[in-house]
Amino acid sequence: MRLPAISYRAAALGVLCLSAWTGVQAQGLRAAGAQGVSAPALSRALEQTQAPDVGTGRGGLRSADYIVAVVNSEPITNNEVRARMARVEESLSREGAQRPPQAALAREVLERLILEKAQVQYAQEVGIKVDDYAVDQGMEAVARNNSISREQLAKELKKEGISERVFREELRRQITLQRLREREVDNRVKVSDHEIDRYQQEQRSKSGDAAAAAINLGHILVAVPEGASDAQVAQYKARAEEAAQAARSGSFEAVAQQYSDVKGSAVMGLRPADRYPELFVQAVRSAQVGAVVGPVRSSAGFHVLKVIDKSMSGVPMVVVQNHARHILLRPSAQLNERQAAAQLAELRNRVLQGTANFEALARQYSQDGSAPQGGDLGWAGPGRYVPEFEQVLERLQPGEISPPVVSRFGVHLIQLVERREAALSPREQREMLRDVVRAQKTEKDYDTWLQELRGRTYVEYRDPPQ
Repeated sequence: MRLPAISYRAAALGVLCLSAWTGVQAQGLRAAGAQGVSAPALSRALEQTQAPDVGTGRGGLRSADYIVAVVNSEPITNNEVRARMARVEESLSREGAQRPPQAALAREVLERLILEKAQVQYAQEVGIKVDDYAVDQGMEAVARNNSISREQLAKELKKEGISERVFREELRRQITLQRLREREVDNRVKVSDHEIDRYQQEQRSKSGDAAAAAINLGHILVAVPEGASDAQVAQYKARAEEAAQAARSGSFEAVAQQYSDVKGSAVMGLRPADRYPELFVQAVRSAQVGAVVGPVRSSAGFHVLKVIDKSMSGVPMVVVQNHARHILLRPSAQLNERQAAAQLAELRNRVLQGTANFEALARQYSQDGSAPQGGDLGWAGPGRYVPEFEQVLERLQPGEISPPVVSRFGVHLIQLVERREAALSPREQREMLRDVVRAQKTEKDYDTWLQELRGRTYVEYRDPPQ
């Protein structure tokens, strides 16, 4: 098992994976197209490798270290840059992308570390804090998405030379950055009807351009270790071919659970084609929805792909909708997240024991506008809730009640009432388009905000990283 590449977005949403990285949303500086590697590939690698930088992987910091930059009053060391570079190079290798020159990569990584440091400092200035309960949930999410227990997670981290304390502090830092972004950017983005109309016109004008399409892929990876012999590679290929054949005649998710070395959901989600590895895009370019493609070879191993959906507009025509209720408690000076979670856990037990009704408790305790309706949120498709909420909701079965869940709004208790597959009405499709446009605007606004923050940050460059 490899050391996880922690994206602050992924950490906050509970979708960390210790064995592979896929499709993290763009953040921070865009790669400038370093020689020998595409800008999207390098950008993804930089985004996907915000891991605990603890030396060269299994030991801790090398003895010969020095300061390469000072951000306001905090230093960045050469070892921090080198450790992050190793993560980026591993991610590029996994995608099958060519590595950029060392000097160019070192500059990109240093700038990324400067931005991260500046964001953490600003979050502290504006009073953003993440308590232990949110970090506990992050740890549970890491374990759950790797189909292991917390105890097994601790063992895996130990194998990688990472203490649980260091890992928890990295989770806390990444959740802090996520909350900072929500406070400064995400919550302020608005989308007008005119912007939706313009987006639709742009998509129609690009209708002949496959790169403009959005696709949703299922993914199975049969990993091939470095240095594998020809005979071993043949065995891994045979296993991948067996997985592909099984996927063509059965449940892709079930086959992925049996064969894939990527743990967690096998479905990568509807996203623009340029947010997938180019290898994947080329492999499925002419495939129809429902087709299984592969095995396709990369430096990471053999990939089996299923085309779950394609959309030129960026939204699917048919979606799975959930009818949910919730109870929301908002942390305050008198009630921290752990205390709110404990109170909600007690309410959950009352419902499970049959001594209370979820709707009645929502009316009595919930601090959300849905309280008068018994916490009823109605029917909603993908993307209508904050990801932290939606991730948990998708795992529930009808009638089931979640444990307490932390989001940007507070701590929730979620009940799934019903689930259905439904064709989207024109109005619902337009609302999903609004989400697509909002996501694009958010990324642009976030880039602008980062540039402004960088401009306000004092940076002193010392000796260049080596």
